[in-house]
Amino acid sequence: MSVYQVEKLMEETRRVAAEFRKATGQTLPVGPELARFDAIRLLNLDSPPEGLSGVDAISSDDLCYQIKNRVVFDDSKGGHRIGQLNFDGDWNVLLLVLLDEEYNTVEIYQMDRDTAVEAVDELKNDTRKKRGPISVAKFKALGNLAWCVDQGLLNGT
Repeated sequence: MSVYQVEKLMEETRRVAAEFRKATGQTLPVGPELARFDAIRLLNLDSPPEGLSGVDAISSDDLCYQIKNRVVFDDSKGGHRIGQLNFDGDWNVLLLVLLDEEYNTVEIYQMDRDTAVEAVDELKNDTRKKRGPISVAKFKALGNLAWCVDQGLLNGT
């Protein structure tokens, strides 16, 4: 299957997921795959080789990335959290891909592993950690914007 066909399939996946949510109020669990696809494409990353534990993408300079996502349906609501992190994985950088209600990527933030570990350690006694260790707002505050829809790839990424 060519890259072009995969891109068409991913665009159709976005459309179907958005229509499904509008029709049913329920979400389809396609965010992680869309986020991984977009991060690799937009940040010029590669898929990892088989057997690399907890890694979703790699860079040409051998940095390993764990990719998380959050679909934000209502910007006015706060408290959005990212999913559990795999600290057993061999990743160096954590990416957060933010998708809008149409499942289009609008921003990608990055955070180094040490910062992620510190952020999670600060929340050890927080009862919300079971729902996700880091809020989107905290990730934005501690991480760096790597890509946004208005500016594309940003320097230092």
